[in-house]
Amino acid sequence: MNEYVYLYRGYEPAASSEEMQKKTAKWMAWLKDLSDKGHLKSFGEPLQPGGKVVKGKKKQVTDGPYAEAKDVVGGYSIIIAKDIDEAVIFSLGCPIFEDGGSVEVRTIGQPGTTDGN
Repeated sequence: MNEYVYLYRGYEPAASSEEMQKKTAKWMAWLKDLSDKGHLKSFGEPLQPGGKVVKGKKKQVTDGPYAEAKDVVGGYSIIIAKDIDEAVIFSLGCPIFEDGGSVEVRTIGQPGTTDGN
């Protein structure tokens, strides 16, 4: 089994506390299902907006990230799957799709491997 990170992009904040409770319940049910089946290594955490970006040879520090809102990573989870195709299948139940968001599925590199799967 391999490890994959889900990077959640384009999450829309809830307009009310009731809506937030409903969204949270959907997320927790989906993650609990993955956990119960042995496919969730870490729930991860939501990421707060803003931060700092360090880039270039001069290590310039700027406020950010300031990409389009749909491109900003809003959180992550770590998943266990046999391959990236299975990890993608597990992502299909993510509630973020209801808000038009996306899940980027990335392989977590293991020492000594370079296959990208």
